[in-house]
Amino acid sequence: MGSQASARAGTPPADGPGGSGSVSAGPSFRHAVRRLPAAGGRAPVGYLARLPRSFRLTQDSLKIVGSSHFPVSVYVMLHQKSPHVLCVTQRLRNTELVDPSFQWHGPKGKIVSENTTAQVTSTGSLVFQNFEETMSGVYTCFLEYKPTVEETVKNLQLKYVIYAYREPHFYYQFTARYHAAPCNSIYNISFEKKLLQILSKLVLDLSCEISLLKSECHHVKMQRAGLQNELFFTFSVSSIDTEKGSKPCTDHNCETSKRLSKAKNLIERFFNQQVEVLGKRVEPLPEIYYIEGTLQMVWVNRCYPGYGINALKHPKCPECCVICSPGSYNPRDGTHCLQCNSSLVYGAKACL
Repeated sequence: MGSQASARAGTPPADGPGGSGSVSAGPSFRHAVRRLPAAGGRAPVGYLARLPRSFRLTQDSLKIVGSSHFPVSVYVMLHQKSPHVLCVTQRLRNTELVDPSFQWHGPKGKIVSENTTAQVTSTGSLVFQNFEETMSGVYTCFLEYKPTVEETVKNLQLKYVIYAYREPHFYYQFTARYHAAPCNSIYNISFEKKLLQILSKLVLDLSCEISLLKSECHHVKMQRAGLQNELFFTFSVSSIDTEKGSKPCTDHNCETSKRLSKAKNLIERFFNQQVEVLGKRVEPLPEIYYIEGTLQMVWVNRCYPGYGINALKHPKCPECCVICSPGSYNPRDGTHCLQCNSSLVYGAKACL
């Protein structure tokens, strides 16, 4: 069988989450920041080609053959050119065919060779130039041929299920806690804005962005220190999409996972330096400061709405975010498509 390969996002860096560190909301806090330096294929059928993340293989050289016994699954990255889907089995591919005739039908009916998005070549191969979500579905090829000039015409019907897939939306989520002013204090709000600005500036050169997911102030009873006010922060650091970014990154060193790994290291270093600065400070402590050891960083993989990861259903593309099949949907940035018997389309974002 043929194989399809396409460069994907890789696994998260091997170094684990964590980090510790403490700095005040005042000048020492900003000084600690200034001390930081500037941040400088899939084989869906038959065999799965595992390629380095930085390796780019064009779809032109890929060809997928069918089976007379079961539908063959084909995975095409969204907005990319597809491999050549052949209208033959592996056995027939190596056999002479006399007067072959090919006819393709897709979800929207018969496919003609003049079609601008789905083309049928002179040898009967189906090729998509720019695969869209709506093109996902069942495709059937009808082949007529003679094994030899003397023999009668034979007929063969081959089915393919072609799925759109895309790279996962992956990012780091991190939490940190700060000793705070009274929970109704305006100083907490001002500090929150300043902290987000500093962290965002820290990773800007890596084409990453930091978002504040949650900020809460709670009263915490300590064993020896009594009742204290603490700020609980949850942030995410993700790659800026090339459509939004002013500097699209094409160099292999700028690969998303590598940039996120560098951003993670900068963030951990930032909080560690807060601990160092606070340790050199004489009493009294500032009103707002980082609580050492509370930084936690977790790698998160999510699929976009309408897509999901399912290694059982798609064993040849186990880590792909594959478009949800009829009977399932994904309403938000989840990992899996959820069951919905009333869903009749590919890529459903709601159960209707």
